[in-house]
Amino acid sequence: MSGSKEGEDEGGTGHDTAGCCGAGPELPSRVLPWSRFHYRAVQAVTPGVAMGDVRVEVEGPITTIWMDRPDRRNAVDRAMAGELRAAFEEFEADPDQRVAVLAGSGGTFCAGADLTAAGDPERRNELDPEGGGGGPMGPTRMLLGKPLIAAIGGYAVAGGLELALLADLRIVESDAVLGVFCRRWGVPLIDGGTVRLPRIVGLGRALDMILTGRPVRAEEALAIGLANRVVEPGRAVAAARELAGQIAAFPFDCVLADRASTYAALDLPLAEALRAEGAAGVPIVEREGVAGAARFAAGAGRHGVFPAHPSGPGPA
Repeated sequence: MSGSKEGEDEGGTGHDTAGCCGAGPELPSRVLPWSRFHYRAVQAVTPGVAMGDVRVEVEGPITTIWMDRPDRRNAVDRAMAGELRAAFEEFEADPDQRVAVLAGSGGTFCAGADLTAAGDPERRNELDPEGGGGGPMGPTRMLLGKPLIAAIGGYAVAGGLELALLADLRIVESDAVLGVFCRRWGVPLIDGGTVRLPRIVGLGRALDMILTGRPVRAEEALAIGLANRVVEPGRAVAAARELAGQIAAFPFDCVLADRASTYAALDLPLAEALRAEGAAGVPIVEREGVAGAARFAAGAGRHGVFPAHPSGPGPA
């Protein structure tokens, strides 16, 4: 399928991508390709070799999950959704992996669900009348226990936007476009869009995006908190990996505890949230904080210098 006609993906970006190459950037020495649920470790991958619609790269404590279907603008069908969910489950289960990056190959993050699969029971995305399962896009109903960064280039629209909202942080290229483009086709947000978007940008801004379906460009996304960083075109993956490495370098039990408390507090009364924060944090003081305080007392981290951010401002 050429993927050149508007409306064949959920977002309907209307861009001809038939000439895109799925090779992606140069791969590191350890690459874990995901090919229709078959997981294997290899030492090198020849660029352009078909490995299924999702591939996974592991470098140190960082996992990069690539949506690798550029001829369809990385639109997701049932099989690809299963691969995405399996890749995230593998990341969550691996104690050596600390932070994940989600990216799309071929210059587009993800244009949503593959609407060419809607009439095919074998390819159609999972639709649970009770709202259960992993979500039509694969991992969108997961509650991740470790940080995820979305590296967004090109379009992140419809279900692709919902995949981006699964992330804790979004690195967006300056020419990228985000939006609820499925508004035009009568396809509702059922991969967390109506739940996560208001939590990230606030109710009024979320409703503006949801009701109008209008495109939101990088500058506006940054202004409303939908994007955490804006980078030059082609730089999102590198910037996301750099940020992932910085986060992974911190004492990590503390990172996980503070992250979990931040999400939990959204659903708790204030007094209960404060108690929960303290209960989860006190063991971390003994496990990591005492040693960290000793390093500070010995002279580390003075003048707002972070070990993971050598030139960055902020409290020690």
